Amino acid sequence: MKVAYVVVSAAPPALHVGTLIDSLHDSGWNVCLAATPTAASWLDVGTLSRHAGNPLRHDFRAVEWPLADAIIAAPATFNTINKWAAGISDSFALGVLNESIGLGVRTVACPYAKPTLAAHPAFGRSLRSLESWGVEVLPNEAIRSSWTPVLEALDR
Repeated sequence: MKVAYVVVSAAPPALHVGTLIDSLHDSGWNVCLAATPTAASWLDVGTLSRHAGNPLRHDFRAVEWPLADAIIAAPATFNTINKWAAGISDSFALGVLNESIGLGVRTVACPYAKPTLAAHPAFGRSLRSLESWGVEVLPNEAIRSSWTPVLEALDR
């Protein structure tokens, strides 16, 4: 079975990540969920761990996960995108994203930033950097109403 790590940042679609987990399971993926500290405070960690079938990780405690075949950053906020592109690993979730670059694991980023933040020059620069390192970057807020763009990206 293929393994997908889903890295969740604190943006509205995070509240519906269970739907993404269901869709990934339906497509034959084993799901491991990582959340930024703020996203973890929004989520029911126990319920989502059971739903995913693996422990949700939001800190650096040692929990065994199978190796990833793909990593999905969804939603990836302004802060997550900029910290990731700068190589900052101040949370478990960012550590997963930064290691994805070095490991060469297929990675899809789903940026989710309000227009005023998306217009900031650092955001565009960060997205271009991630793309140049092999990350597939979807359009900003592509997941606003559906997880379909993530599933389509994984099918490519």
